[in-house]
Amino acid sequence: MRKAVHPDQMQSRQTASTLEHHAGNPNFVLSLARGLRVIESFEGHTEGRSNGEIAQATGLSRAAVRRLLLTLEMLGYVESSRRDYRLKTRVLKLGLSYLSSTSVVTAAQPILERITEVLGESASMSMLDGDQIVYVARSSASRILSVGLSVGSRLPAYCTSMGRVLLASLPDAELDEYLHRLKPKAFTTKTVVDPRQLRKAILRVRKDGYALVSGELEDGLRAIAVPVRTRQNRVTAAINIGAHALRIDQKQMLRRCLPVLLKSAAALSDLLL
Repeated sequence: MRKAVHPDQMQSRQTASTLEHHAGNPNFVLSLARGLRVIESFEGHTEGRSNGEIAQATGLSRAAVRRLLLTLEMLGYVESSRRDYRLKTRVLKLGLSYLSSTSVVTAAQPILERITEVLGESASMSMLDGDQIVYVARSSASRILSVGLSVGSRLPAYCTSMGRVLLASLPDAELDEYLHRLKPKAFTTKTVVDPRQLRKAILRVRKDGYALVSGELEDGLRAIAVPVRTRQNRVTAAINIGAHALRIDQKQMLRRCLPVLLKSAAALSDLLL
């Protein structure tokens, strides 16, 4: 039986591959790349991480990780408690710098809040980052599903409505490359994991101009998404609404929610350069 690869080991291999790929570039600052990788290794670890755990996740030596952590601690980005390190709120400045400098994010928040006001459902906007979508703006309704989402949350692109919208915007060659390297996980019995079926679903989104996904990420979760385009017709983001399947069926999603999303996406596009 093939032994499962621990997530930290997988991240370590990816990091080593990335560093090796750029190592010959004279403009590549290796120490900066390593420091950022240490910060990224804290994702999903609210209880903190030890030097050894970070070394395993990043593929760096314990000595190198220790120096990087001490530097980050001096700069106010991490704090130590016994053997563990935790990120400090100063790290938020890195994300806030992006959010405050990106016109689509700034313009999206009031539009998402208006969607929530009209439909009574949570509305979100995300962008594609590698093989994942990252939430860059969100307006939450009072109803809560078990998928806890906020700005900065990441989800797989292949089984989410916004992910499929963003994948549908890729050139054919990039989509082929994505599907070739994809190793999908079945989150529910409805998750589409066959590459041929995924390609078919994504191409349908490209044709229809929206994606409707039901129960693929979480049982009972239904979401519909549309693209956000610049004035040059380039897809830069996706917006969606998510709701419990028992509360709203697919026909209601299309009849009631899709027009609101399309109108909102058009309004957002008008604000972009």
